Amino acid sequence: MGKQRILSGIQPTGNLHLGNYLGAIRNWVELQQKYDAFLFMADLHAITVPHDPQKLAENTYSVAATYIACGIDPEQATIFVQSHLPVHTELAWLFNCITPLNWLERMIQFKEKAVKQGENVSIGLLDYPVLQAADILLYEPDLVPVGEDQKQHLELTRDIAARLNFQFGSEEKPILKIPEPMIRAAGARIMSLTDGTRKMSKSDPSEQSRIDLTDPPEVITKKIKRAKTDPSRGLEFDNPERPECHNLLTLYMLLSNQSREAVAAECREMGWGQFKPLLADTAVEALRPIQEQYAALMDDRTYLEGILRRGNEKAGAIAGRTLAKVKAALGFSQPL
Repeated sequence: MGKQRILSGIQPTGNLHLGNYLGAIRNWVELQQKYDAFLFMADLHAITVPHDPQKLAENTYSVAATYIACGIDPEQATIFVQSHLPVHTELAWLFNCITPLNWLERMIQFKEKAVKQGENVSIGLLDYPVLQAADILLYEPDLVPVGEDQKQHLELTRDIAARLNFQFGSEEKPILKIPEPMIRAAGARIMSLTDGTRKMSKSDPSEQSRIDLTDPPEVITKKIKRAKTDPSRGLEFDNPERPECHNLLTLYMLLSNQSREAVAAECREMGWGQFKPLLADTAVEALRPIQEQYAALMDDRTYLEGILRRGNEKAGAIAGRTLAKVKAALGFSQPL
């Protein structure tokens, strides 16, 4: 038997930050040797909210360079661009025609983002979980690495696949493989530097809330120095009344590659004045090789384009076969 396949993607909106790296990308780096990894830039999803068309393409290349700089090996993983493969939108339309509207209206993230956008909310924002289902199911992955906040979307993906299989396939011969979630416990949710109860996010208007992977050392140090803390001395994990303390200790644990027990013992008696410089130095050193590799990749666009071209070709061949199966099951004629 071959390797099990995993699939995931990140929207190319703004700079990727420590939450993206520690919560997702570093996990992919560890998984790429054990699994057949398909990783993509979800640029079609990036336009479901207001975006800058002058930056979208450059951000797409930036995310690809970040993947590789963080340790994704193009010889092991398949890296591709969502919008370069029209099969994604074609399968999404087919799924639209079998997906009940009320399934989408109950999605938590749609409700939250719709409140923020008001009258400017688009059909794309409502419908993007269906496109996400197409993104996933096209490649027939066995597992999909997701954070807790994405579990509902993967459940919708599984529901759509099951509905298609039930209506147009059979129990003995399903049309689509139904993937399972892969949820990583440690570091799966990196929280904001300004509010330990909120996830670190590219969409947060405050740059102080996150550490971007491209932030220079002096900016990283300043952001950590200004990170929200509490007046208590002595640092500890898992105290619900000290969410910022738990978050900063988690960052230190992950960036220093130590166990929770080792970090808890090291930092138990520390004050913030001692711990923050330690965390800042650790973050700067952990990101230094990533930043150097990223800069080299962004300076060699030909090399980067070659990687994406090969990834698009490999991904497109697999996705095309899946789309053909779905269209045949739905009764479409063969292209002439």
